[in-house]
Amino acid sequence: MGAKNRVIAGDYMGKNVIKALNSVMISIGLKEKAIELDKYSVVAYEVITEEQRKSAASGVARGLVGGALLGPVGMLAGGISAKNKGIYQVALQFKDGKKSLIEVDEKLYKTLVAKMF
Repeated sequence: MGAKNRVIAGDYMGKNVIKALNSVMISIGLKEKAIELDKYSVVAYEVITEEQRKSAASGVARGLVGGALLGPVGMLAGGISAKNKGIYQVALQFKDGKKSLIEVDEKLYKTLVAKMF
């Protein structure tokens, strides 16, 4: 099963994460402009690893899984496991204070990381 390529927790939950031209965006809807995920809109991002998910599930290191970025939502989402290789869960903190946890495939992930520099 592949990545969902969508927001799985936090602000914009359920919205699709898409690649358009050389950008990664959260598609908000027909009437609203998509949010481009780049260094101009995102103040911080963190890849949630399998190790962090396990630590959060056991309660050993609650602050690791997006605690700083997503708070309780991040802890909840950190328990969600993407067991397939090439699937990335990334916690995002936007400059406007909103926070999202996205799940993307390797292609979107690589473009996202490039846009953060």
